[in-house]
Amino acid sequence: MKYRPKPIDTSNVELPGSIAPLIEKLAKHNHDVWANQRLAQGWKYGPERNDQRMEHPCLVPYQQLPEVEKEIDRQTVVKTLKAILALGYRIEK
Repeated sequence: MKYRPKPIDTSNVELPGSIAPLIEKLAKHNHDVWANQRLAQGWKYGPERNDQRMEHPCLVPYQQLPEVEKEIDRQTVVKTLKAILALGYRIEK
């Protein structure tokens, strides 16, 4: 089977700077959803990822994540928000 991902083209979509607080809130939400799922599966905090012991170093509050991990969550949010706009929807408060 040949799989060729075709994400929504968001190359011409720019997010306004005023949306930065929303991006941060949704990034925290994204992390919390991920952490809830892991915890429900029996994972716990560990200083290093260990799949056999089900330990993960990112099972901490969002504020305690390393910046590189926060940026992964932010980029997921940014890509999703851009896709929403590319599909013709609006984001309003």
